Amino acid sequence: MIGALKIFSGNSNRPLAESICRHAGVKLGDCEILKFSNDNIKVKYNESVRGKDVFIVQSARTNVNESIMELLVMIDAAKHASAARITAVTPYFPYTRSDKKDEPRISITARLIADLLETAGADRVMTMNLHSPQIQGFFRIPCDHLLAGKLLCDYWENEGIDNCVVIAPDAGSAKLAGRYAIRLKLPLAILDKRRRDDSETAKIYHVIGDVKGKRALIFDDEIATGGSIIEVVEALKDLGVEEITACCVHGVLSGKAADKIQYSSIKSLIVTDTVHIPPELMFDKLKVISVAELFGYAIKSTNKGESISPLYFKY
Repeated sequence: MIGALKIFSGNSNRPLAESICRHAGVKLGDCEILKFSNDNIKVKYNESVRGKDVFIVQSARTNVNESIMELLVMIDAAKHASAARITAVTPYFPYTRSDKKDEPRISITARLIADLLETAGADRVMTMNLHSPQIQGFFRIPCDHLLAGKLLCDYWENEGIDNCVVIAPDAGSAKLAGRYAIRLKLPLAILDKRRRDDSETAKIYHVIGDVKGKRALIFDDEIATGGSIIEVVEALKDLGVEEITACCVHGVLSGKAADKIQYSSIKSLIVTDTVHIPPELMFDKLKVISVAELFGYAIKSTNKGESISPLYFKY
């Protein structure tokens, strides 16, 4: 029998973990994480987890490899402290773009991370908006793949969507963008975006759909360096779009992304808090929507053995 609910947090996104706990109606667990001078990590739970249902919240943005190791050590420590069940809650799953072998002699690293979580002792994984849905199939343990689509659509329905068109930044995102378009009852346009190397910047070749004179809503799963989104914005400007707003689930905003977007033609950028955005990366055009309530509901339901299907994005 699964015991009482316990939620602990790694160092990557403690504000989100604290907010999840408020929605789940529990106190954030007491866990001590130390890093020694040789970069070795030590984890100690300062309260009993014996027989408990343990959820460990750890996302990844900066120091990704350290965050992964920290999570693995936390799982292992909980396992050896006799936790009844351990769930790795990874709102932003690490190495999610390394999901296929598209070059010779490379690693499918997302699969490796899935294997490592299981080997460390995780009994299940809870994550959000994987870059590719097939990553869910990399796990041999249960994986709850939550989606932030409802939150983003609710936001835009409240903001007003007159004269808008939903933009799929590339062919790969067309299916999901199409679901946003159906939910919002808006037309869809698809950009032919191609990436030829590892520079994280793509080139736009063609546009399928009518965008001239429209307000463009760009939906994507992640913005990292900002190079691709700026390329999309420039292409849409050349096509006569009236106004451009971008939304993505994971606002990684690495490098100079914040400056690029702040000084671009984008009216606003909407992201969620799956990754922690430090104050120095906040800027005027950025708005953050919290996914804490969604994760809190999913964690409570999982602990009680109840369905979480009401959370899934429907249109």
